[in-house]
Amino acid sequence: MRKNTLARPAAPIRAVIYVRISQDRTGAHLGVDRQREDCEALAERNGWDVVEVYVDNDVSAYSGKPRPGYRRMLADLDQGKATAVIVWHTDRLHRSLVELEAYINLADARGVTTHTVQAGELDLATPSGRWMARMLGSAARYESEHKGERVARARQQKAKSGAWGGGIRPFGWGMPTGETRTKVDRKTGEETEVPVLDTTKLVPEEAAAIETGHDILLSGGSIRAWVKWLTDKGLTTTRGNPITTTEARDMLLRPRNAGIAVYRGEEIGRGAWEPIVDEAHHRAVVAILTNPARRTTPGTTPRWFGSGIYRCGIDGCTKTLKCTKAGGANRPSYRCPTQHGGGRRADKLDQYIEDLIIERLSQDDAHELLLPDPDDVDVAALQVESEQIRRRLTDLAAMFGARKIDMAQFTEGSDTARAQLDGITQQMTRAATKDPLVDLVGVPDVRAAWKTLVLDRRRAVLRALLDVTVRPARPGRMPDGGYFDYSTIDYDWKRGRG
Repeated sequence: MRKNTLARPAAPIRAVIYVRISQDRTGAHLGVDRQREDCEALAERNGWDVVEVYVDNDVSAYSGKPRPGYRRMLADLDQGKATAVIVWHTDRLHRSLVELEAYINLADARGVTTHTVQAGELDLATPSGRWMARMLGSAARYESEHKGERVARARQQKAKSGAWGGGIRPFGWGMPTGETRTKVDRKTGEETEVPVLDTTKLVPEEAAAIETGHDILLSGGSIRAWVKWLTDKGLTTTRGNPITTTEARDMLLRPRNAGIAVYRGEEIGRGAWEPIVDEAHHRAVVAILTNPARRTTPGTTPRWFGSGIYRCGIDGCTKTLKCTKAGGANRPSYRCPTQHGGGRRADKLDQYIEDLIIERLSQDDAHELLLPDPDDVDVAALQVESEQIRRRLTDLAAMFGARKIDMAQFTEGSDTARAQLDGITQQMTRAATKDPLVDLVGVPDVRAAWKTLVLDRRRAVLRALLDVTVRPARPGRMPDGGYFDYSTIDYDWKRGRG
């Protein structure tokens, strides 16, 4: 006799939802939230149980960057957590054909079906389903590549026009236009009105600071000297933070300072904004800062005028003197690192040498001390030639990418072009380098002008004008009634007559 049995109801399908958006500019998750609502509605219509929702917000499926939510979903599917995947559209799931093939293999092995809100079901267990998935994947990749080309071209055009590409305002540019825009806080969603800035227009005080930085470097000064100058002036980064030596160096290395547009690290021609310095001065500063022989870790910043410049003259010693308070002295004194010969009062010695320099530069023939201008350097022609060489480097890279030349040809051509470019840069540096004496010669009051110079600039003048040697001092009171022996301070003028 046959038994009557009640048919057991089929268990609902276990489904997971995957949502993704490439860019979330506001941080409000609105895009993924809308996708999730539509996917949940699809699951409810079909009577499926949603056991997990995986979210990748502000992550591109085309860029190749890791998608944490997607990876976690694959691992769970491989463990049998669900048998259905719900997405808003196939392009939310894949824009990489390599990833798609891996997903097809996993879905086939674990019996996972894929359902989309916009494109219906994809049965990856059948040839037609896999064909459809691959077609949609190819279309999505084409769309991403085409969009990438459009975006790249737009960004290149934007870079050349001088429009700022977002982020922190560049120091030196950004005058208010009088208009405002709405800014959304990515964490809180709070909206505030901020001024719209024209990043093609100079901010006068900041532009003057960039010019001063170039002057300091080109007249023998250092980045640290410029940072001190910036601090003394109360200038900060555009975020309002103190300017560090690294930030200061980066500011001076920017091609933007000379009106040169850059895209993806390559110079692409003249920009449409107001330059702060001319190209010759920019190239010269870059050459100074990128010189491998330049000391990038100079140790303690000199605090005294002649520290590391004056030389010891005791028993043929030529070591440079350092200013210290060694030996229990109450006043800073210049001493030889070999510790012989005692110390010489720093304030007295520095004042004596500074007075010598000021007196000499105040004389009528002080102009004879200036270095001759490099009249043989045609800066304009060098600029044209440098642009031609840079274009040649770009063309070589394009030809190599298109496989029109091999690696050996590309390397040989690039090495030749870069060697020529280095030679041009050296000539432009020679033309732009500023004589440290130029701000002091011919001024009405040399002493007043001297006091306005930062210590680094004064030390550059000392190096340019004098060799100072300090011999052992005589004991006792000197003929002038004091105790400092000026007769044992020897100096030789490096330029002109003393």
